[in-house]
Amino acid sequence: MSPLVYYLAHVAVLAYALVGGVFLAFSDFIMRSLSLISGHGGAEAMQVINREVFRWVFMTLFLGLAAVSLVLVLHAAIWLDGAPAMLIATAGLVYLLGCFAVTVVFNVPMNEALAGLDLAETSTQSYWTGTYLPRWTFWNTVRTIACGLAAALLLFGLTALSQAQQP
Repeated sequence: MSPLVYYLAHVAVLAYALVGGVFLAFSDFIMRSLSLISGHGGAEAMQVINREVFRWVFMTLFLGLAAVSLVLVLHAAIWLDGAPAMLIATAGLVYLLGCFAVTVVFNVPMNEALAGLDLAETSTQSYWTGTYLPRWTFWNTVRTIACGLAAALLLFGLTALSQAQQP
């Protein structure tokens, strides 16, 4: 493994865990807390959160990990073999499919639908409690698990790679 990709992979382990931690907070207690706010307060708070998430720190990690994951998959497929290649490539694929793709296909469309709703309408509360909360939280939990699994697989892959290179 090239030194650049090797160090990039180590940073990716931490970044996968950090992004997963953000998602874990939402699945564990933030969404539950927002569901307990009376009236349209929870929906309004989530609309604000969805606008503020575009700040550079989280988005740099989230989008940057998609690119890094692709690099890891390609590098493992082309230049590595055995268990390290399988573990490292799988880590990248788990993030790309279980986190990035899930976000694009499920969570973002729900966020956009929520953003377009008028908080004064009764249908907004129905969408918020009957559709958004359960579905968004489910897919967010998938993202949480994917990030944790990607971090673990990449850590195991780097460990296997180090052990394979020892005399």
